Amino acid sequence: MTEPVEQAVAQDAVEVPEETDLTPTQDAETPAEAGAPAPAAEAADGEATAAELEARVAELEALAAERTEDLQRVQAEYVNYKRRVDRDRALARQGGVEAVLRDLMPVFDAIRAAESHADLTGGFRLTADELIKVTKSYGFESFGEVGDEFDPRLHEALMQVPDPDTDTMRVHEVMQVGFRLNELVLRPARVVVAVPQE
Repeated sequence: MTEPVEQAVAQDAVEVPEETDLTPTQDAETPAEAGAPAPAAEAADGEATAAELEARVAELEALAAERTEDLQRVQAEYVNYKRRVDRDRALARQGGVEAVLRDLMPVFDAIRAAESHADLTGGFRLTADELIKVTKSYGFESFGEVGDEFDPRLHEALMQVPDPDTDTMRVHEVMQVGFRLNELVLRPARVVVAVPQE
């Protein structure tokens, strides 16, 4: 009796392949490989990339700010260095001019003495005039004339002479003229001072 039932089942049955493989074959592309990324994976990659880019931008901005500060510091140091060099150069030049003019003061004393005795004539006169002209261009000049008001910063009083005609201390006689270079007194004028009579 079981034979007819088995035959009926066998006739009605659809042939099913013995083994069905539901896994994709190696030749078939997955959606991620085909260029259609999975939404969750794409979002995670996008967040990671954005965070990495923001971190990189922040790092580069910090580096740029640091380099800018370094550049500004170097520029300020250069400006200070240039000022210092210019100042030192001017001081060295001024010191050289001052040293030469201090050495020439006895020459000017001799020229002044020759003028007072009318011994300065001819070529010597031209040389003396040129020397005075050149030294004046550097700010060198003599001072101390009779009748000047006495100034202890400019004059060295060797003597005092009472004078009934004056009400202030004035230069009565110049023993030796003074010299100055611009505002710097190289040698004070040695003078006799007239003082008011008591």
